Amino acid sequence: MKILLTMFVLVGLLSCNDSEIDFTAQNEQEIQAFIKANNITAQKTETGLYYVIDEPGEGKQPNSSSNVTVAYKGYFTDGRVFDESKEGISFGLDGVIPGWTQGIPFFKEGGKGMLIIPSSLAYGNRGRSGIPGGAVLVFDINLIKVNE
Repeated sequence: MKILLTMFVLVGLLSCNDSEIDFTAQNEQEIQAFIKANNITAQKTETGLYYVIDEPGEGKQPNSSSNVTVAYKGYFTDGRVFDESKEGISFGLDGVIPGWTQGIPFFKEGGKGMLIIPSSLAYGNRGRSGIPGGAVLVFDINLIKVNE
């Protein structure tokens, strides 16, 4: 789980502006199939991030530069888990993949839900260890605390 956090920080610093392959249409098809197969009602942002709020929470609400503690499970649309932190980890939202920077602020402390992140808001064309380029990532999240 610390490896994934390190990868989030690196991606946040390097930004994924790959122009070799455009996965936008392929990611959108994959996301729509995942949503349909799992009977999910998700909201879509202008950037292509999908989110589901199961429990909005009642505590503080973070912003895109907040430091937060989040428990999560990260997996692909086929269900294969690539990372998980049941007890939660803390990090700054300004140092992770754009999908988390944009998605976590939809929740307040105690909030639970799902982020469905296209590759353009994750690891782009390059991917990372255990995550192939162009991959759609799904995260079940629980915003435990806003640390600021």
